[in-house]
Amino acid sequence: MSETSRHDAWQAGANYDAYMGRWSRKVAPLFLDWLKAPDNGDWLDVGCGTGSLSQAILAGAAPASVTGIDASEGFVRHAAATIADPRVRFQRGDAQAIDLADASRDAVVSGLVLNFVPDKRAMLSEMARIARPGGSLGFFVWDYPGGGIAFMRAFWRAAGALDPDAAALAEDRRFPGCTEAGLRGLAAEVWGTGVETTALEVPTRFRDFADYWTPFTLGAGPAPGYCVSLSPDRREQLRRKLESDLPREPDGSILLSARAWAVKAVGPG
Repeated sequence: MSETSRHDAWQAGANYDAYMGRWSRKVAPLFLDWLKAPDNGDWLDVGCGTGSLSQAILAGAAPASVTGIDASEGFVRHAAATIADPRVRFQRGDAQAIDLADASRDAVVSGLVLNFVPDKRAMLSEMARIARPGGSLGFFVWDYPGGGIAFMRAFWRAAGALDPDAAALAEDRRFPGCTEAGLRGLAAEVWGTGVETTALEVPTRFRDFADYWTPFTLGAGPAPGYCVSLSPDRREQLRRKLESDLPREPDGSILLSARAWAVKAVGPG
């Protein structure tokens, strides 16, 4: 396991939901509003995670069916247990080699996953293969290089001040291609002309410092994985620095923001 991935923990669905899922649920409807896929379609959610995007599709896109695939058995199990809708099914699957027929879905989408996939072109090619001619293709990822997730940037800034080795684990270093130009260029290479991009921005309000800090102690995701790897003394040192550094609203809440880049195109054929 590489040094930069050794803290990634992708099996505890409930813990990851507390860390990122609540913000994924906010950005997913914005993505679907922009995608404008037709009603009554068959959807595929590639890298469905704990089901945030699938849930938004069910709630706002009037699908005939939704299939969610993810490599994590824990995430698939969590999604299936928390989303009760006869139109959806979740299963394990590899985003780079999806076990579905050609031209079998009207909309093929992915949320907050592409940057973690080793062969990104293979994933985008699979999405295009499965989309019906004229269908909707789309994905979104966090703007890591641009500091788009302020609460995560604050964590790594504090961690780096205490531990110089932490800088190499931060998402901005690991995912330099998650820029608007980089993502548009990658999609155009695989999907051809007609690729469009936009920014999706949501507020991330934490009730208090405990609401901010607790998800980092649960171990699900790169930053939480790093946090729980620390000794109790070093973790407490990090907690104190963050508590001192973070801004507060008059009511004690912490209001930050998150930005993702979204990409869409029309299925070939």
